[in-house]
Amino acid sequence: MNIIDGKKLASSILENIREEISKLDFVPVFCDVLVGNDPSSAQYVRMKAKTAESVGTKFHNANFPASITNEELIKEIKNLNKIKNMCGIIVQLPLPEHLNRRAVLDSIDSHLDVDCLGTFASEKFYNNYSNQTDLGYPTALACMALLDSLNLDFTAKNIIVLGKGELVGRPVKALLDLRGLSPIVVSSKTENKEKLIKEADVIISGMGKGKYITGDMIKNGAILIDAGTSEEVNGSPNVRTSIVGDVDLESVKNIAGYVSPVPGGVGPVTVAMLLKNVLKVAQSLAKARAGSKIYESNNI
Repeated sequence: MNIIDGKKLASSILENIREEISKLDFVPVFCDVLVGNDPSSAQYVRMKAKTAESVGTKFHNANFPASITNEELIKEIKNLNKIKNMCGIIVQLPLPEHLNRRAVLDSIDSHLDVDCLGTFASEKFYNNYSNQTDLGYPTALACMALLDSLNLDFTAKNIIVLGKGELVGRPVKALLDLRGLSPIVVSSKTENKEKLIKEADVIISGMGKGKYITGDMIKNGAILIDAGTSEEVNGSPNVRTSIVGDVDLESVKNIAGYVSPVPGGVGPVTVAMLLKNVLKVAQSLAKARAGSKIYESNNI
């Protein structure tokens, strides 16, 4: 089994982003909105802030109490939209239950929606996505980047996408369809799913079912892209949890051809693709400003 090193791939992508950002005549701003004080959410925000600053962007802190109302949070996000050089806003999920997730996400300016979770950005992705200029779902883009890193021809491969989720299953299928690869989406209700999984050359999983995929379920040499995460409790009395993926690494190690591990696979590449979206926004802003200057100089 060959481990697909997501950290190494992410490092390469981030280096390219850093180089491109250095060419801009302004510092792009990125914001991850945090509501409440959930330790895991706060840790994710700190990690993204550190990575964002490492490539040359400015991270804007926007932390709000869990008691904030829907109207107040939407007002705050609309103010964030107006910050000079803002090139990306995301909301750390999940939100407190009393908040309207859809209304909050839709309050992000669609041009700054680098997570692609707002209605407008999502519809644009599914209806008119261009890899060079448009924003896409970071986790789905990460799955594709990990596949591309293998430098293999997938044209005649049987590709299975496990799950129909908003962040992985549905957008991954769309990206594969764009390449003419015709993946099969497998859900809990799919008939003969065991047979489909066993025959798959490539399995991309985003179910969030810890260690679901075992060695006896896959064919020899199968490529496994694991985008699922769940918590696993380790022992007692000092109960500890660890993050595991959909793939049971120990079980598949002598059967799979390639596996992206959890952690260290899709995760770090997802952050890199998120910041690549921020870069795209920054480059579009720079291009618009340059065009405006040319227009003004021609009309003096």
